[in-house]
Amino acid sequence: MFISEFTEEESEKFHQNISKNIRKIRKEKKLTQLDVSLALGFSNPSFITNAESEKSKKKFNLNQLYKLSIIFNVDICEFFRK
Repeated sequence: MFISEFTEEESEKFHQNISKNIRKIRKEKKLTQLDVSLALGFSNPSFITNAESEKSKKKFNLNQLYKLSIIFNVDICEFFRK
């Protein structure tokens, strides 16, 4: 399969899955969006709120995923589970 064969819909589902897993883990760890925002260096939770939303176009980057894995004390692979 070539990169050009991946659809925008597949990409969107991939990112939605990551966001869903992050939201689930964050809640299991009993952390608020504000807690996570501050730990990532944001002054308010709007980025986290949007990045966790399935309707938003905001997405976590690799550096943020790495930091979240440390904050949550989980293997980064947990964000990619289906």
